[in-house]
Amino acid sequence: MRKEIYRMSEAEGLALLERCPVVHLATTTEAGAPLLRTVHGVVVDGALAFHGAPAGEKLAALGRPVVAAAEETIAVIPSYFFDPTLACPATTYYRSVQVHGVLEEVTDRHAKAAVLAALMRKYQPEGGHAPIDADDPRYRKQVEGILIVRVAQATIDGKGKFGQNRKPEELLQVLTQLWQRGLADDPAAIEALRRGHPQLPAPAFLRGPEGARLCCALDERDLEGALALLCEQYWNLEIPRATLARALLRSSAWVGAHDAAGRLIATARAVSDGGRFAYLLDVAVDPAWQGRGLGTAVVRLLLDHPAVRGARVLRLRTRDRPEFYARLGFVPQPATTSHDMQRGPA
Repeated sequence: MRKEIYRMSEAEGLALLERCPVVHLATTTEAGAPLLRTVHGVVVDGALAFHGAPAGEKLAALGRPVVAAAEETIAVIPSYFFDPTLACPATTYYRSVQVHGVLEEVTDRHAKAAVLAALMRKYQPEGGHAPIDADDPRYRKQVEGILIVRVAQATIDGKGKFGQNRKPEELLQVLTQLWQRGLADDPAAIEALRRGHPQLPAPAFLRGPEGARLCCALDERDLEGALALLCEQYWNLEIPRATLARALLRSSAWVGAHDAAGRLIATARAVSDGGRFAYLLDVAVDPAWQGRGLGTAVVRLLLDHPAVRGARVLRLRTRDRPEFYARLGFVPQPATTSHDMQRGPA
């Protein structure tokens, strides 16, 4: 670890291991040659575990030292964010974790079943199978026959590099330039950086009414709050909750706002091809926050989202707030009976 400011806690390292799709595993062969493999790993009872065939490299490596590693990129930061000519400032913001330990076989069949069940939850979260139970006759032979390995006697070395060495004004510059660059993952990177620097003030494009914190990339953590705002809206009354949740997560852009306690108080989303067409959907504001400019701030943020801002035509449908959208440049479409509105040329 080069700098203490980059160090992650053990809990953060384990969480990173758990959410990364694969883990890289380095050990040695019997002859002492280096061996590197990629495995599907899960964290069970605080230890990294994975499965393998009852014969082969993993079995032969039991009892040997091992290093397991995983990483996730937050954002690639180009040099011109900081200097107009020199390449030197180019960097990558990322999180990484290494686990140093010894490969140990898990032999208790109930412990093995727990690892297999965790693997299914991670890689087949939709279910569609009978629960894995070591005592279930349908699984007992398979559980006993498969190799389950964990990294024992482990030490965890996690590193999170996302601008800790930068001044607040420099970080605000990064956030603004990420927003302007507008690559597919840049909005999520902006929010990841803000979570890593909670004392950082909001950049200009994320400023809203006092007490509200605008967010340019909502995600799974916001699902329950968004569903609470949306499920009882007139346009969603016949939409199953699971269908709405899936639609939110698959949106081209999904923005909103939280209050000081972190509760979601506004949501808005769009589907877009990024060039010709975008459709705005599911705009909702907590009743306690209505009339305070939050709806306008959130919709303006959505219109400026990289997935929406380049669209030639923007459309939406409303039957109760046409005047609100008219103030944002939308106009009713002629010869329709479904309250269609459009912003941009036909």
